[in-house]
Amino acid sequence: MDNAPSVDATRREAERWPWVRYVLEPKAGLDFARNAALQAAAGDLIAYLDDDVVVDRGWLDGLYAAWRRAPDAGGYTGLVLPYRLDTEAQAAFEARGGFGRGFEPVEFRRSRFGNTLHPVGAGILGAGCNMCFDRRLLLALGGFDEALDTGAPLPGGGDLDIFYRVLRSGRPVLYEPAYAVFHEHRETLPQLERQYWTWGLGFMAFLAKSRRTDPELAPRHAAMVWWWLCDRGAAIARAALRRRGRDLAFAWAELRGGVQGLFGEYDRSLRRSQVIRERAG
Repeated sequence: MDNAPSVDATRREAERWPWVRYVLEPKAGLDFARNAALQAAAGDLIAYLDDDVVVDRGWLDGLYAAWRRAPDAGGYTGLVLPYRLDTEAQAAFEARGGFGRGFEPVEFRRSRFGNTLHPVGAGILGAGCNMCFDRRLLLALGGFDEALDTGAPLPGGGDLDIFYRVLRSGRPVLYEPAYAVFHEHRETLPQLERQYWTWGLGFMAFLAKSRRTDPELAPRHAAMVWWWLCDRGAAIARAALRRRGRDLAFAWAELRGGVQGLFGEYDRSLRRSQVIRERAG
């Protein structure tokens, strides 16, 4: 899947491999590309990878093991490990948790004992750089929300949204650590700070959208907003008291992104995505 490329290098590389099917999506945006892949695919499952990951040699076996364990699942996610830890930023991100979801399989269902906000905190299910879904279920759900993951203005939230909607459909999502990839973490501290900003922005945009479209769980979305704001505020206070300037910058960036995401970013992105469609004809 090639999304609004400025050069044809990906197409030329794909043509070298007769078993590779090249698909061009001219509308710029990650979820435009994900939906184009969904329409072009023909199998029972559709797996998504980001362009900054390298799959583990046991990746396909891990996905098969996950499917064998839970063939009724609506989706599957897997372990995301660092590709390298060469820079201060890469090491800092991994030390703060990275994409880690543990080394034990976990099955997530529509309700979860002991977590009154589940499934609103859909980020615990996994990461969008390594996920797989029942293709027919995704089609029935209308695919990914193209107003999320629209690039620089709102570069996130699409994976959270689809995880949440799969669970709300009544189908479980299975996390399988053997279904693993290696992620190329951000190289510099400013890049990592921006990543935390995008996390806050995407999460709050997702919550604002879901609170509107899923009124049954609107109280949980509102409670999650307050919990998250308090949690990020506490992280800022801890970093300030301990004089950890780097952690303070990361927590502050995430909080700033969250506040921006909460106040109208999803609606602004809806308008942007419509403009993208119109320009693409």
